[in-house]
Amino acid sequence: MKQSRMTGRLSATFAALALTAGLGLAGGPPASAAYCGITWGSTVKAAPTYSSAPITNVRSGRHECFDRLVIDARGPVSGYRVAYVNKVGNPGSGATVPLRGGARLSVTVLAPAYDDAGRATYSPARRSELVNVTGYSTFRQVALAGSYEGQTTFGLGVRARLPVRVFVVPGPGAGSRVVIDVAHLW
Repeated sequence: MKQSRMTGRLSATFAALALTAGLGLAGGPPASAAYCGITWGSTVKAAPTYSSAPITNVRSGRHECFDRLVIDARGPVSGYRVAYVNKVGNPGSGATVPLRGGARLSVTVLAPAYDDAGRATYSPARRSELVNVTGYSTFRQVALAGSYEGQTTFGLGVRARLPVRVFVVPGPGAGSRVVIDVAHLW
C-alpha cells in the first residue's frame, strides 16, 4: 500500500511539473516560443558590396515588436555591416561617438554621404541626434559617426543587446533603403 501511495504522489508531482513547464511557468516561456516569432539573433550582419550611390536621409519608426532605422540612398546600395560593439568610432579619426543606452550598434553602409565632387548629400542639423527616438521601446539615440572612403557609419544606442536584422529594399525609383530592425525583447 505504501508503494502505491508513493507512486501516486510521484506521478502527481511529475504531472504538475510537466504542466508547469508546458505552460512556461517554470523559468519563462517554452524554448520554442520566440518573441513575436523573431529568430534573428544578435550576431554581426554583413553584405560586402560597395556602392557609389550616396546616402540622402535617415529616418526611424516604431513597430509592435521592433524599432526600425531606415537609411535612404540615391541609387542602389546593398552593402552594410551592423554589429554590437563596445564603442562606435568615427571612421576617419577613430574618436568615440557617445551614445545613450545599454548597448551600441555600429551601422556601416558601404556607400558615401557625399557626391563625386565631395559635396555632402546628407548633412543633418545635429550629428548626435539624427532622429527623435523619444518614447521608443528599444532605440535610445541615433548618431552620425562619419563618412570616409566610401562608407558611412552611424551609431545606434539601444536599451540592451537584442535581436537585430538588416535588409535592403529597392526604391523608390532608382533609390534604395537599408533597413535595420532591433527587437523589443528576446
